Amino acid sequence: MTVGVQIKRLFDSAELPEYATAGAGAVDLKACIAKSMRIGPGFTEKVPTGLAFALPAGYGMFIISRSGLAIMHDIVVLNSPGLIDSDYRGEVCVVLKNIGGSTFHVHPGARIAQAFVVQLPKIAWQEADTLSDTARGLGGFGHTGV
Repeated sequence: MTVGVQIKRLFDSAELPEYATAGAGAVDLKACIAKSMRIGPGFTEKVPTGLAFALPAGYGMFIISRSGLAIMHDIVVLNSPGLIDSDYRGEVCVVLKNIGGSTFHVHPGARIAQAFVVQLPKIAWQEADTLSDTARGLGGFGHTGV
């Protein structure tokens, strides 16, 4: 299935999102910065992409961490998944957090996060006095063991 999404480069240096492989489920978002930026241990930075999107009504875009940055450099998308709503038209920025012990450098054009678009149905909440039973029931955190 293909969904058309309008995209606008806010700066000439902004790079369009790309799928890294034919089977990739998400596109890579790249840093649109003029010079490298540092993220010190324990610090958080907002990294611009230089892109704005016009998602179709009823869709949203989720921003998630790149596994390679997470496992090799301890860099994660802080509010993962970050949600871009269909009515937002501003620049998409990525909130990166350095959870490691070494300074990380974000270079211009670096792949900083992944994004995927999903359909988000409107929910018609139906208040009820009781809910149907399931095998899990009220089993919460850790109910199946650790």
